[in-house]
Amino acid sequence: MSTIKRVIWPQIILLGDSITQFAFQANGWGSEISHKLARKCDVVNRGLSGYNTRWAKIVLPRIVPISDAPVAAVTVFFGANDCALEDKNPAQHVPLQEFTENLKDILKYLLSIGVSKDKIIFITPPPLQETAWEKECLLKGSALNRLNSVAGQYAQACVQAAGQSGVDVLDLWTLMQKDGQMDFISLIKAISLWQSIYGHFLRGEWLICPSSCLTGGMWTQNALRAAYCVIKTGQMMHSGYNTIQFLWFTCGHF
Repeated sequence: MSTIKRVIWPQIILLGDSITQFAFQANGWGSEISHKLARKCDVVNRGLSGYNTRWAKIVLPRIVPISDAPVAAVTVFFGANDCALEDKNPAQHVPLQEFTENLKDILKYLLSIGVSKDKIIFITPPPLQETAWEKECLLKGSALNRLNSVAGQYAQACVQAAGQSGVDVLDLWTLMQKDGQMDFISLIKAISLWQSIYGHFLRGEWLICPSSCLTGGMWTQNALRAAYCVIKTGQMMHSGYNTIQFLWFTCGHF
């Protein structure tokens, strides 16, 4: 009797809040990653809309248990809810120091189930377009409950936590701004924090493309074309690659 060998794909686990939960919408960064890694990895969505790091670390053992599948990478993408203003949104707000410790606790859990540090990537909260977000808040009968400057503090805390813990970090708050201003505002099609398809597209590109293609903190069109050329041909044309290139390198594409 012949035995059919079970194929177990490596997993890419996307852990985060609503920005991650809705990442598989059309043109979302999660669906883009999944498309690029078809038949190479299973991309697992573990986004929890509305969650902060305090709540996420409680449910983490249930949503990311020990698995037979090897883990190729895990993104830890929180902060957009943690940075809610305490006086305006106390339910979601998490103090900055606790946010830092929660990220480290999440990291400790991932390490405890066998995920190595070189497979883990912290992602900072993205910048906030306050005028657009305030309109969303007013529609729901509340005042502006987040500030871009505060989101920046949480982004910096995420960067510092990653550095202290020895894991890679993708600083979206800095990458998506130029000279302190968001130069992508005119291209945002949705006005809520999580529905920016353009923002999702940028996140997908930054995760997929080699970091050496960065020019002045933003992607250039030539850099994007060069990066896709590398991916398409399967040739490593850039030196000094790191975990930010995790998807293609970790899965043995190069």
